Amino acid sequence: MTDAFSLEDLAALIARRAAASADQSYTRSLLESGTGRIAKKFGEEAVEAVIAAAERDTRALKMEAADVLYHLLVLLQDGGVPLQDVIDELARRTQQSGHQEKASRTS
Repeated sequence: MTDAFSLEDLAALIARRAAASADQSYTRSLLESGTGRIAKKFGEEAVEAVIAAAERDTRALKMEAADVLYHLLVLLQDGGVPLQDVIDELARRTQQSGHQEKASRTS
């Protein structure tokens, strides 16, 4: 690939495809199927990524990780959560150690 492709690019593509017709866009059909279906697809892809990692199958892990990221971004689109909000949260959390951040969370 000559041009850099980012998660922001993917999120923008998902937002555009969300406005398309379901017969033209898998993303739109997934969004129309509802949050439960999107969450289930995300979970399925996450499990497949875990299995690939456990089996040390780098090719499968790469493919499944791409599916995980795509379905996570569709889930965020469905929930009205901009990717930038997630990035901002990650930036906030990296201001302290992981142990400190975890201890600071409310139960």
